[in-house]
Amino acid sequence: MKYRIVSYVLGCVLGIEAAAMLLPFGCAVVFDEPCKWTFLLCSLICLGVSVPLILTRPKDKTMFAKEGFAAVALSWIFMSVFGALPFVFSGSIPNFIDAFFETASGFTTTGASILSDVEALPKSMLFWRSFTHWIGGMGVLVFLVAILPVSGGGNLHLIRAESPGHSVGKLVPRVKSTAKILYGIYILMTILEILLLMVGGFDWFEASTLTFGTAGTGGFGILNSSVGEYSSYIQVIITVFMVMFGVDFSFYYLLIMRKVRSAFKMEEVWIYLGIIAASIAVIFFNIRDAFGTSEEALRHSAFQVSSIITTTGFSTVDFDLWPQLSKTILVLLMFCGACAGSTGGGLKVSRILILFKSIIKEIKVLVHPKSTVKVKLNGKPLEHEVLRGVNVFFVAYMFIFAVAMLIISCDNMDFTTNFTAVVATLSNIGPGLGAVGPTCNFSGYSTVSTLVLSLVMIIGRLEIFPVLVLLSRKTWKK
Repeated sequence: MKYRIVSYVLGCVLGIEAAAMLLPFGCAVVFDEPCKWTFLLCSLICLGVSVPLILTRPKDKTMFAKEGFAAVALSWIFMSVFGALPFVFSGSIPNFIDAFFETASGFTTTGASILSDVEALPKSMLFWRSFTHWIGGMGVLVFLVAILPVSGGGNLHLIRAESPGHSVGKLVPRVKSTAKILYGIYILMTILEILLLMVGGFDWFEASTLTFGTAGTGGFGILNSSVGEYSSYIQVIITVFMVMFGVDFSFYYLLIMRKVRSAFKMEEVWIYLGIIAASIAVIFFNIRDAFGTSEEALRHSAFQVSSIITTTGFSTVDFDLWPQLSKTILVLLMFCGACAGSTGGGLKVSRILILFKSIIKEIKVLVHPKSTVKVKLNGKPLEHEVLRGVNVFFVAYMFIFAVAMLIISCDNMDFTTNFTAVVATLSNIGPGLGAVGPTCNFSGYSTVSTLVLSLVMIIGRLEIFPVLVLLSRKTWKK
């Protein structure tokens, strides 16, 4: 393990976080809130820790897989720890473990909360809370790759450790250029949504905070009712953008480069859109009698399906009151998640598609033992390493799910609450059912369970293995 390059990456990440805290500081200045000095103090603390770590910059900038995975896992833990300080110092969330949960939920774009009254927070705190979604959506390490001078494939190791999906490659030959393309698309889509929300009557604060939650597929709102009090226009705009941010960003890159045929060959995108359409149709017919008009039932169905499958977690209604069929579909969508290469969480549609095709392959081989069957995605055969990786990820996902369920069950909450609480945190959804439903929060859990669920959110966002690598003793051997 090359400790210096890991500490150097940590220093750069904390430096970016110090700069990021200046935005809510500016927001506090605009609204003349006393907590503006809290953000300035926390920014200086981040900078004070960052500078010494950056000064450890190694002469040998070669980074290999274990350094990349360890650096990413530590970066997300450090970001959550230091990002919690504004909540603690301002008194908005006095308990550090609760503040850590809230911040980890923000950076991992989960959207789960321990707050029962969101509207009681100062606007600058709400801005910081939502802005953590935007930072975590594309990933701070992806941004860092564009400026970090490492070699030995180190940039790609960082992107692979942080970006969601069964495999992450380069859109163009240079990894730095790939990072810039991803962030460019992300920023343009963010600006477009902000403008469309402002057309709907939002001011810059409302438009920005809601867009940060949508772009990062996070789900932190600025009202206790989430999105329920907003107009039909606002809800429709958010629905459309939730779906858009759940699409693999390489799809947009191919369209921009006029490679339409290649874009349309991406099976995952069409399966993802098909799942959304089918789920909306079933839920619409299941709940249509509960609403005054078909338009209203369709709007709420589309919003909640889009919110859950993209792991955003916004809500317009209390879907915990819906019929069992609709709730079951939403829970299944929690496991499913969005596309690989998007800002969404969950298992990812591509992994589920690969697992399904692997089952079909095994059936064909059992029927015709001498036949040679290849699992293909987008018309191309998948390597054995990819299939093995998907299978191992699924097993690891279910193992962590079971362990987390066992630990938090010690709090004696009901099964539905515990089950959906772990799904909602591991898949980075936000709300679950029962005591953690869309009108409730996670404050009922003990300190131990809150800490466990916080770590589960980070594990889910980094897709398990970076954290497991971090915990391995062999990782830290020189």
